[in-house]
Amino acid sequence: MTPHATYPATQFRIARPTHQLDAVVAFYTEGLGLPLLYRFEAHAGYRGAMIGLPGVGHHLEFTEHDDGAPCPAPSKDNLLVLYFPGRQELDVISRRLEDHGVRPVAPENPYWEKKGLTFEDPDGWRVVLFEGSFGGGGRST
Repeated sequence: MTPHATYPATQFRIARPTHQLDAVVAFYTEGLGLPLLYRFEAHAGYRGAMIGLPGVGHHLEFTEHDDGAPCPAPSKDNLLVLYFPGRQELDVISRRLEDHGVRPVAPENPYWEKKGLTFEDPDGWRVVLFEGSFGGGGRST
């Protein structure tokens, strides 16, 4: 039995604050084309949105608080990597982002330049569109 088959968690969420929720949601939904799964208002002073990939048990959550939220600038190597089966599919999403005024940036790690494009969301967090897959052996192919 593989180690992951025995792990009891069935979903995961990556959550982070922002001070510009609407712009961040637009980047991930309109720019990247990811579906908005859920949006909530006025929960103990928090508003937020869950964004994910279709049909999978993991998603991103972005929250904004009425009193603001300290959002320290991320390093240029804090990445969300989205894998695409081919360059054609990657280019469709890249064009969507560029149509929304988002241009590629140089990655901190030149590895991502080989078969990918790096973009920054409105808070400066980076997203890599990568042609290939992660094989589980520690390397993206």
